[in-house]
Amino acid sequence: MSASELPWLLLGTLQGVGGVAIFLLVLLIGFCLALDWTKFRRNLGSRVVRNLDERMGQPASYLPPAAPRGPSDQLAGARAPR
Repeated sequence: MSASELPWLLLGTLQGVGGVAIFLLVLLIGFCLALDWTKFRRNLGSRVVRNLDERMGQPASYLPPAAPRGPSDQLAGARAPR
């Protein structure tokens, strides 16, 4: 191996590693999207129940963003362990 071949060797190595990294990234994102998409399908005949409203045949009702919430500090009354 001569000094003139070294840049081509480094370029080929970077292309190979970059290609593998991009392939794995696309594969991972594809699996995540494919497996996550099943959550958005309608579950009319499914045994999986996301909430009781859906089980009773009614659509789920969600709170609007401006709805008042309870206290945010859930550990306010907690005591420290002895």
